[in-house]
Amino acid sequence: MLVKQARRGFQNTLLWDPPPKIHNRIRFVSLVPLSLCPAPTLLYFLSQRLLLFINFFFNRSKTQQNFKYLKLKISFISSSMEGEAGGSVSCGSWIRRPENVNWVVLARIMTRPTSSSSSVIEIFPFDPNTTSLSSSPLARHELEESDGDPITIAVHPSGDCFVCSTTNGGCKLFELYGQETHLQLSTKELPPLLDAGPQKCLAFSVDGSRFAAGGVDGRLRILEWPTLRIIVDEVRAHKSFRDMDFSLDSEFLASTSTDGSARIWKTEDGVPLMTLARNSDEKIELCRFSKDGTKPFLFCTVQRGDKAVTAVYDISTWNKIGHKRLLGKPASVMSVSLDGKYLALGSKDGDICVVEVKKMEISHWNKRLHLGTSIASLEFCPSQRVVLTTSSQWGAMVTKLNVPADWKEWQIYLLLLGLFLASAVVFYIFFEKSDSFWNFPIAREQTRRNIDSFLGDAQSDDPNVFGPLDM
Repeated sequence: MLVKQARRGFQNTLLWDPPPKIHNRIRFVSLVPLSLCPAPTLLYFLSQRLLLFINFFFNRSKTQQNFKYLKLKISFISSSMEGEAGGSVSCGSWIRRPENVNWVVLARIMTRPTSSSSSVIEIFPFDPNTTSLSSSPLARHELEESDGDPITIAVHPSGDCFVCSTTNGGCKLFELYGQETHLQLSTKELPPLLDAGPQKCLAFSVDGSRFAAGGVDGRLRILEWPTLRIIVDEVRAHKSFRDMDFSLDSEFLASTSTDGSARIWKTEDGVPLMTLARNSDEKIELCRFSKDGTKPFLFCTVQRGDKAVTAVYDISTWNKIGHKRLLGKPASVMSVSLDGKYLALGSKDGDICVVEVKKMEISHWNKRLHLGTSIASLEFCPSQRVVLTTSSQWGAMVTKLNVPADWKEWQIYLLLLGLFLASAVVFYIFFEKSDSFWNFPIAREQTRRNIDSFLGDAQSDDPNVFGPLDM
């Protein structure tokens, strides 16, 4: 009876049907013990049971993955509903805190029933176990109506402060005080950027010693941090800024314009180094430097009519060395992970793709993550393979990437300990079994003979054993 039920299950799950002779033999197996079954029939039965087990295990793991994805999507929907009820998220960024603690700062445009709008800055803790943000913020600061709406946020690498650009109030500095339980935000004015107008791009250098701001009016400002000494103040740097990024050594600054041009600046003296070459039908939109320290490249998204490609430039010569079509559609934002292993692109219709820089191949793809809405900000988590994305319609989302896991610090130490123990065992075996110079087999008689020849015969009575002596 058991074999008959298994046979019915086999016909529904297997990729091929057993021949009629095997069907008859299975009917025969149901009437006799398995020990008396023919060998081909028993082999077929066992193989099908194994395939059923593999199929069950695969479907189970796939179901668990779908369930986790469903829970993640439900949390996304609930957060987007809260965003619609409380306002739209304009921008966001990660805040790296000590001991691998990560927070998220979000700028939200709140809509009140009186038709007057105000904006708030909120900081949320991130839970790496559930890959989600807390529902209640750690700190909250409400902007004045005269400041306008927030445009973009740049966080200092130390995680102690960040700068927010607004439509009317220029740029404001926010400093963090206290711990997670008692976190407070304090605002300060930046004199060089006071009433500077809306700034489209804000960026800190990797070492935190430089700060750059690119305005909607095309004006570039590079400041020394934290002294706020003005290094560069170029009024006509671009027609209007589109994107900017610092190199890993903070020596160069790349910036793009809305007219499709891209320029390279030296951050020490603010001298414009060069303008990247492009064809008449090409527009360079986004730019990011490589961050792994071994590949000195500059990644740029280039729009050629209806085709969008990602170009790679060598920063030693600033020549284009190649391009590849990755996202396949116009990109609205680009980001590079902190260790430089991955490059992320966000589209204008809500898709994101993550590319492994070493192979320049797509490792993760999320379609319709922000359905029908342009992704405003995209940033990698400093210590996790997680990305933060924001849009005006769907709010903020955190997505865990489906990429190979990195080695943990304790795993590296465990591997080193295992190699040390293995080398110690090999050394001990070599010491015990080999005829090396420290354990060379020497016969006892040969050793005794050498000693006697050196000291002489202790039993001899000859007084002239050492030979005649001249007095």
